Parts: sequence; structure tokens; C-alpha cells
Amino acid sequence: QVQLVESGGGSVQPGGSLRLSCAASGSIFSILGRGWYRQAPGKQRELVAAITSGGSTNYADSVKGRFTITRDNAKNTVYLQMNSLKPEDTAVYYCDAELRDRGFSSPLLHYWGQGTQVTVSS
Repeated sequence: QVQLVESGGGSVQPGGSLRLSCAASGSIFSILGRGWYRQAPGKQRELVAAITSGGSTNYADSVKGRFTITRDNAKNTVYLQMNSLKPEDTAVYYCDAELRDRGFSSPLLHYWGQGTQVTVSS
């Protein structure tokens, strides 16, 4: 079993910054893709940023230039640095991981974190 534990959410004023972390633990052989998603009340969950095992990244247009996704493979942790936050960034943020748990031939598995609330308000 694998667990993803997020931290770093909270409340901040517009223009402020937050850094989210998501640590994976448990039966892990290798982690491929990592990502951050968010879901605002009444809206569908959307991709915010993603990073491959090789470090390639992609971002939602709404966060380009403000958010940065990075990963520390030694710690099985992915980060989301969020700068110049706006009220419309308010949402529950979820991390995910695509991984293999037993070796190169084991199937790809997908896990979600429990979510962390980010509120941007004056």
C-alpha cells in the first residue's frame, strides 16, 4: 500500500505565496509522473501542474509564470511553489502519483493524496 501525504496549505492574502509538499511512502519501486490538481466548490477537479520522472513539466495556463512544480526523487516528494496567489486559486489541492510497487514488470498504479485547502482572501 502507498500513502501520499500533503502539507503546506492554508490561508493567504492575494499576492502571497505558499509551498505545498506531497510525500509518498509505502511499497514503492519507482514513481513516474507526479502532479498537482485542484478542485474549487462546484467545479470539476483540474490539473494545475505535472512533472515527469525526467523533470519535464507542464502547467495550466492560469498558473503559468506563478506556480512551479519540482520533485525530489530521493525523498519521493513533489512540491508546488505558488506565488502571486489570486482569490481564484482558492481550492482543495490534491497531489497524485503514478508508480510501480514491485518492479519494472508490475502494473502502473495511481494514487491520490487526501487534499489540502488553499484559501486566498483579503
